[in-house]
Amino acid sequence: MTDSYIYYPEVLTGEMLDIFLSKGWYRMGQGIFTTQHLIQEDSIYRVYWLRYDLERIVLGKTQQKIINQNRSFHTAIVPLEITEELESLFGLYKTSINFAPAASVQQWLYAEQSLTVFDTELVEVRDQGKLIAAGIFDRGADSFSGIMNFYHPHYRKQSLGKYLMLKKIEQAIRERKRWYYPGYIVYGYPKFDYKLFADKNAAEIFIPEVNEWHPYDPVLLDALENNETDE
Repeated sequence: MTDSYIYYPEVLTGEMLDIFLSKGWYRMGQGIFTTQHLIQEDSIYRVYWLRYDLERIVLGKTQQKIINQNRSFHTAIVPLEITEELESLFGLYKTSINFAPAASVQQWLYAEQSLTVFDTELVEVRDQGKLIAAGIFDRGADSFSGIMNFYHPHYRKQSLGKYLMLKKIEQAIRERKRWYYPGYIVYGYPKFDYKLFADKNAAEIFIPEVNEWHPYDPVLLDALENNETDE
């Protein structure tokens, strides 16, 4: 699409990442990209970049239930290292999904590059020492950006994808960050709506036409879509 752009910075400070994220840009490999549309199943959909205001977020009973049901596992924030164990888990995860992600974690995060400009860490979840889930995030000066979540298919009932998102948010709050960016949602294509799971009341969408973030509201999305369609 003509509204899609990508930039490959040679240096990326936490403050710089915050600015990119605040303008509706997001990581792709070792680049930063933005877009307003997505092509899925031969149809074009409007996308809206999403963020959470961590000063307003409230984890409700559903979110706390997921956290509690995974307390028996060992969860830790560790430096990111692309290991055989991590790649093996990603390979197992890919057998259980109906879309085509990157060939490997290495490919997803680095593409053809060998060095990174991002400050990246890993949420790892282990069951008696066995790695069962991994969540990768980038750290800005005042923000976290969620990049990847994947898990062992045998643990699907544990809602580990949502659990990883919640643990990233918890860590961001612990570090006194203001914003958590999970990527985009897609109007009329609910497959991405899981990103609203943490707390819709603390979620905001970016509207590039006015260069502003607005509280998430399905009525607002309908109005924006109708205006776009009527032009």
